Amino acid sequence: MVMGSLREETQVVVIGSGPGGYVAAIRLADLGKNVILVERQERHGGTCLLEGCIPSKALIHAVEVKEQALAAEQFGLKFTGMDIDPKRLRQWTDEIVAGLSSGVSGLLKRRGVTVIRGHARFQSPTSLAIEGGEVSGIDFEQCVIATGSALNRLPAGIVQSVWSSADALKLERVPATLLVVGGGYIGLELGLVYQGLGSEVSVVEFFPRLLMGADQDLVDVMVAQVTDRLHEIMVDSRVLTIDERRDGGFDVTIEHQGQTIARHYDQVLVAIGRRPNTDDLGLEHTQVARDEKGFIITDQECRTAEPNIFAIGDAAQGPMLAHKASREGKVAAEVIAGGEGAFDNRAIPAVVFTDPEIAWTGLTEREALEQGITVKIGRFPLSALGRARTLGRTDGLVKIIAEPDTGLVLGVGIVGPMASELIAEGTLAVEMGATLHDLMVTIHPHPTLSEAIMEAAEVAAGEAVHVNPPRKVR
Repeated sequence: MVMGSLREETQVVVIGSGPGGYVAAIRLADLGKNVILVERQERHGGTCLLEGCIPSKALIHAVEVKEQALAAEQFGLKFTGMDIDPKRLRQWTDEIVAGLSSGVSGLLKRRGVTVIRGHARFQSPTSLAIEGGEVSGIDFEQCVIATGSALNRLPAGIVQSVWSSADALKLERVPATLLVVGGGYIGLELGLVYQGLGSEVSVVEFFPRLLMGADQDLVDVMVAQVTDRLHEIMVDSRVLTIDERRDGGFDVTIEHQGQTIARHYDQVLVAIGRRPNTDDLGLEHTQVARDEKGFIITDQECRTAEPNIFAIGDAAQGPMLAHKASREGKVAAEVIAGGEGAFDNRAIPAVVFTDPEIAWTGLTEREALEQGITVKIGRFPLSALGRARTLGRTDGLVKIIAEPDTGLVLGVGIVGPMASELIAEGTLAVEMGATLHDLMVTIHPHPTLSEAIMEAAEVAAGEAVHVNPPRKVR
């Protein structure tokens, strides 16, 4: 790697300009700190913006618009002559990414944050070497590691011409048949995108069911809706071999229900999770400690075992979510500036942008069972909600998980349209220590999907109006 000849000095250096890094850098600058931001890539925004959350949600929205247009026939609205232009769709997605990345650059510039290109590696707890740029190194007082994550490496023997999620988002072609290896949120989201664009999609998942992190009742609603759209769903299965044909496509052997089956697919997409980018940072020259999976260990202040070095986002322990990274970035900045910031949030919402969407926050029903926590649960079906009926989307439910004696809201789970937007109210309820009574007496506008949260709280409290009460035992 090429190294420059200049060295820089700064109060704080931030490594990485993803949703954690650039937020930390901006907040630090606003708090009066001199900040240098080091980024390897040409554009800011990290994986989420450049090749993850944003481009995938743009494609998901496009497919949803198409599906809604087709479903509108039940309302008396019939569309004919619909065509999909993958090239224009790709351009539209690229324009969104470019605009947002440019916006981040502008925010950094207006805050006076110095941006240095290159790969940062620790030389000591107070110095970095920079490879691939005009600057050779940086001496600093404090540092924020926000290096994000990378796709898990493919297993040995798997041909490298299979797609990763980043490859799939390039939308270079729409294969006739597609195998998605991995039934987590990335695999399902992208699989449904390609199904909507015209591919025949099959899914292989190692675990006994899809989306192992979510509650079963939420996942069941989604699976029931997408089963007809997907060609084949093989759970409790694993891919044994993938061989690329010279004439195109892939021959795949799969172990499924104790048998080995052979399939041919035009393309294979492997979505088997991510790993933290902490291997090539020179951490051995510091006291920064990592766990067995490579995540940096931090305290509530996002501080590592090296007191002047902080770690946030996917590089640190906890769920690998952009919004968690942004919150940690603000906490680290406030602590560095002498404040009393702490990442003591009670709930981190998770969203799966399938159709229907799934979202949950706080304690899940599965976690309560595993931890032996006694809870009361209120479920409200969207089929009983006026707004859901007007949308023609009654497939779903909202459930509230509460402490039995006090009614304290411990968690919320949603499956259905706009679950990604509705979950914020549940997160606020958990974060503020709201009770079922608080949700029940909060007036929700009618007719809206948000009413389902109030209704679920009423069910949990035994005061439901719009669903039948449980039968009384005589």
